[in-house]
Formats: sequence, C-alpha cells, structure tokens
Amino acid sequence: MSHLSRSAESKPTSRRYYVIYDGNCNLCVNFVCLLETLDQGQRFQYAPMQDEALLRQFEITPQDCELGMLLIDAQSPEQRWQGSEAAEEIGRLLPLGAAFVQIYRAVPGFKWGGDRLYEHVRDNRYALFGQRRHTYQSHFPVCGSGSCAAILDGKEGAIPPESVL
Repeated sequence: MSHLSRSAESKPTSRRYYVIYDGNCNLCVNFVCLLETLDQGQRFQYAPMQDEALLRQFEITPQDCELGMLLIDAQSPEQRWQGSEAAEEIGRLLPLGAAFVQIYRAVPGFKWGGDRLYEHVRDNRYALFGQRRHTYQSHFPVCGSGSCAAILDGKEGAIPPESVL
C-alpha cells in the first residue's frame, strides 16, 4: 500500500476483513463505531463475540475470545490476527495508517509497551470502560447481504441470516 497513489488508496478494495469484537464492551463498541464511520463497510464487516453461531462457523472458541478481538481475512479465513496484532493490522489497512503502524513497530519499546497496554485494557475493559446492557450489532455485519454464504466452505445458506445478527 505504501506505493499506491492517493487516488488508488481511496478506492474501495475488493479485499474484505471480518472484525470479531466484544459487543458488550463500551470501548470495543466505540472502536467498531469509529471504524464503521471511517470505512463505511468498504473493507471491514463486524460480528460480536457473543454471536455463538458465527463463532462456530469460524471455529472460534470462548477461550479464543478471551485473548481479544480478532481480524479475519474473508478470502483466506485461515489468515487471522488477534489482540494487539489485530489492532495493528486494522490500523495498517486504513488509509495512511501503514506509515503510522510502521513507525510504531520500528521505535524500540513501542510495540512491547503497546502489547502490554492492550493486554491490561483487554483484561480490565469492563472495569475501566463499562459494560453495555445490550450487545451492539454493527451496521455492517459479516452477513449483511441478507444471504449469508458459508464463510469457510463457500456453500450458500450455511448460516441463516436470522441466527447471525
């Protein structure tokens, strides 16, 4: 992305990513809302960790969710990032974000400190930022088209839309 022209960076991408977030966490939901505003569903689609049917489809366990948000490459679901790595990758994918993430990773101690901060916030998110009474459902859900194609095996209708979001 660092070699793209300004106009190429602003065009919608065909590469899609799924952000799996804690839909009961105020901080997490605010982060998703910010991404929704910035991206408008062009690159990212979202699903709360509370969506058990979708988690099963991705073979994500409750223990996996304890390690933080996940970012999944929609075209290659085996390609995943989690926790602070997911946050960095999301940042890298945003317009002009790659340069900031590159600097963040290059400055000695920044990444280490960022990883520790992520872990602390992840483990204390409800105490620090509060917990929602209702799970947030994104305006750009993973199965937002109305016909949820199976994400991993390509078969139509593997996840009924009403059971996902």
